[in-house]
Amino acid sequence: MSNEFTAFTDAVTHGVTHARKPEVATLSKVAVLGGGPDACLLAAMCLAEEAQVTLFSAYGAELKQMRESAGISLRGTGPVGTYQFNRENAPSIQTTAELDTAISDAELIFLTGPIHKQRTYAMVLASHVRNGQIIVLAPGRSLGAVETAWHLRIGGCTEDVTIVETQGLPYWFDVQGMQLTLSHAAPVTAATLPSARSHVLQQVKRFLPNIEPVESVLSSGFADGSALVEFPALLLNGPAIASGAVNIPMGAKALPENNTFAALLGPEQLSVVAALAKERHNVAKAFGVRNLPTTDEWVQTYAGNQRGEGSRPVPNQTMSKTLLRDGVIGSLVPLLSAAEMSGVSTPITQSMVTLASVVLGADVAAAGRRLDTIGINASDLGTARRVMDSIAVGTN
Repeated sequence: MSNEFTAFTDAVTHGVTHARKPEVATLSKVAVLGGGPDACLLAAMCLAEEAQVTLFSAYGAELKQMRESAGISLRGTGPVGTYQFNRENAPSIQTTAELDTAISDAELIFLTGPIHKQRTYAMVLASHVRNGQIIVLAPGRSLGAVETAWHLRIGGCTEDVTIVETQGLPYWFDVQGMQLTLSHAAPVTAATLPSARSHVLQQVKRFLPNIEPVESVLSSGFADGSALVEFPALLLNGPAIASGAVNIPMGAKALPENNTFAALLGPEQLSVVAALAKERHNVAKAFGVRNLPTTDEWVQTYAGNQRGEGSRPVPNQTMSKTLLRDGVIGSLVPLLSAAEMSGVSTPITQSMVTLASVVLGADVAAAGRRLDTIGINASDLGTARRVMDSIAVGTN
């Protein structure tokens, strides 16, 4: 094993990810970093489970909206109700603009929002986290836990924390101000870094009931099928090909109940999904990861049902561009990086990255998670596999 790989493995696993004995205590203090709708949903869900919840946001406008509102209103399915902010004599979500205040007593810390914010949180957290804390990436996408461990280490963290990488939330949501209308999402994979801490997933499952444990963050990362479903739906739904799965006669209007994410996927889009899925399977196999979801399972997980309960709302333009940006950075570029190292051809994945970059008007791929940007400068596939396995397990 090269000196570079030895140094990287030691940096990621020493102190930050060495094995811990199982703890059975119930998590009672939660910090949620981020002020977007996903953060608000997580905060409300944790409060519904009777945890003490602190929500951190660095943005004054977000905090002002929360503090001036009646609370987060959840409708539809799940823990419906209104979850208030900053009440003194009743359970409520406490808001703060001070990071150290948010996480000082927290046992569980959620990193939310776009990937660039999760990266920033990881760097800032490096000097604040303490032994035994759990950091959850929601979602982590591909290589999220490894990248977070790397940022913590280069930020100076020597504490023993557990990183949990999940691939989604328990609910889809439609946003209207401080009201979220929920619909059940499908089960998603989750893993810990290091992999020996499966008991942590049982603790986290109290708040994220749809997670399904897999053996390591490598398996979880390759099982991230978010972009391979989202990109064909968001980028390839124009008049040049069939427009989605629901045929609408000329002059007719789509029924509101048919305005779902799954309705964006017709036969042509699904054929692209299948091609992207095949490339992901081939790269994963080169790294020794098998038993990934099938194409149909990925579509069900990330597109939701065609209509009714379990359907995923169609995102607005702003949210769609965020999905494209994060999909390139956190799902497709990691796959391309692994494919380059393994010698597996991935032309369809590359075309999606190129098309998304044109739509976004920026070379988003330059900010993508590549193996070499988190210290894995492998000269051969065998070395890369050994080091990535070592990182995932968390042993020196």
